[in-house]
Amino acid sequence: MKEALNDTPVIVVIGARQVGKSTLCNQLLDQNIFKARLVSLDDPVTLMAAQSDPLGFLEDLGTHVIIDEIQRAPGLFISMKKLVDQDREGRRLILTGSANVMTLAKVSESLAGRIEILHLWPLSQDEILGKPSPFLETLISGNKFQGRKSSWKNIIKAVDIGGYPEALKRKTEARRYKWFESYISSILQKDIRELSNIEGLIQIPNILHLVGTRVGSTINMSDISRLSGIKNTTLQRYMALLENVFVIVLVPAWTPNIEGQFVKSPKIYLNDTGLLCYLRGEDQKSLTENRSHAGAFLENFVVMEITKQLSWSDQFVNVYHFSMHKGAEVDLVLEDRKKRLYGIEIKSSATLSQNDFKGLIRLAKLSQKFERGIVLYMGEESLRFGDRLYAVPVSSLWEE
Repeated sequence: MKEALNDTPVIVVIGARQVGKSTLCNQLLDQNIFKARLVSLDDPVTLMAAQSDPLGFLEDLGTHVIIDEIQRAPGLFISMKKLVDQDREGRRLILTGSANVMTLAKVSESLAGRIEILHLWPLSQDEILGKPSPFLETLISGNKFQGRKSSWKNIIKAVDIGGYPEALKRKTEARRYKWFESYISSILQKDIRELSNIEGLIQIPNILHLVGTRVGSTINMSDISRLSGIKNTTLQRYMALLENVFVIVLVPAWTPNIEGQFVKSPKIYLNDTGLLCYLRGEDQKSLTENRSHAGAFLENFVVMEITKQLSWSDQFVNVYHFSMHKGAEVDLVLEDRKKRLYGIEIKSSATLSQNDFKGLIRLAKLSQKFERGIVLYMGEESLRFGDRLYAVPVSSLWEE
């Protein structure tokens, strides 16, 4: 954000409600990194003023402004363009949004070339432990990973707690689950209801539960529609809303430029494993005792850890999954701007066999740009399993 303030007129910080967007902006002010006036559109009077006279509202705020919950007044963006074009060097605006304002056509049109988007997720293990991870740099550079064996109990504890700052403060699972219950209600009332006029939003918790039972799987809308009793067309709108408020995360499929039996549907995950545990009614004891059942939770956890690291990394890569109808699959495929591929498989076991690498081997045969494939597992050694294939302790995700 500090770098962007030097050369970009408008910075948008997007992310789910309660991930810390307002806290981040207040830190900028408290540390004198950005001297500005902060206003929140959660305040009804402020919101009314912004909607009634967008240009006058912005002019009265001055040249350096932070506007919280900008999705509530999308009409401000056209006026922002006018003011920014009048004083591109002197005007700086930081906007935060709990809904993906960039899906609005008027925003994309108004601020093209004038805006930088930063995505804030729930806290990563890096942030919780206070030490940045070199995982992505190590993966892409080809250097050796330096992990160590992680306690299954400790990893499940991290999975169960998740990364929402307020949930992390709660001392017991019961108190965290109470927070998640209120959180879902807050999303329904403040975010999704404002984005849509769809009736029957009471169905959202049921849909979230069904999504929770399918994390790490490709989306089957017909299946979810049948089980939820919601028409497929309406369900698709619900799913789009959940994605726009950053509660669900879709990972698209990577397919080679050849015909074949390749799965093209995206995989689905929740933005936080603490929320996932709440929706599934699982606790640390049940997940610790049933390692195979916990595999989907671990996969969701790892996918989101890598997604969070990508949001601040200098490694510009896109995230995909790879799957064939006949069974070969890779949980994550990272593709850089030169189309080089890095495959990541996620296993909850402490031992591996050559069979655990079959998806990575298949991917390597399909692409001449395959650089490296790793299987993250619960062991303690980083081991070579063939040409450009490695077993890597899952702790490498957050170890220095």
